[in-house]
Amino acid sequence: MFRRRSQSTTDDSPVPVDDPKPQGTQSKGRPTPKRSEAQGRRRSPVTAPANRKEAYRLARERDRKQRDQAREGMLRGDEKYLPARDRGPVRRFARDFVDSRRLPGQYFLPAVLLIMLASMVPFPLEIRRWVLTAYTMSLPLVMVLVLVSSFYVAGRVKREAAEKFPGENLKGVGFYAAMRSSQIRRLRFPKPTVLPGGKPVPARK
Repeated sequence: MFRRRSQSTTDDSPVPVDDPKPQGTQSKGRPTPKRSEAQGRRRSPVTAPANRKEAYRLARERDRKQRDQAREGMLRGDEKYLPARDRGPVRRFARDFVDSRRLPGQYFLPAVLLIMLASMVPFPLEIRRWVLTAYTMSLPLVMVLVLVSSFYVAGRVKREAAEKFPGENLKGVGFYAAMRSSQIRRLRFPKPTVLPGGKPVPARK
């Protein structure tokens, strides 16, 4: 009797209905990717060096690319790669001030070199005497002109920088501009970004 009742109770129990939402699938019907599979797709394949020599070669190439990138950044005046003495808006203003003008200091070294080469050429005696006389007389005048120009540039840059950048550190900016004004334009570092007159240097194609 008890056995029959328990059997009927078990048989009459409702059968569970399957969940309409399939487990482990997205709404579009595709299976949900595992985390490891998704991470594996995002990762780019990395090939390990075959030996120590190959590892050294790859390291040298990586270092060379980094040096080239830093050098190019310094030449074009990128603040990220510049040394501390060239960083900041004040120093950039000083460079642009000097580079936008034709100053006597930038012609000093070429003039001295030209006169020295002329004095070494085996001219006739009279011409050589004239060249040496011109050299000894013009050199002090050129030096005085360069010094006057340097003091003018230093004072002008420091005064205009104080007006343009109030509150900024102006220590050494005058000397910085004066030293740049005495350098040959092609040898200046960082490279000039403006032409004489103030126009920007055209980009290289």
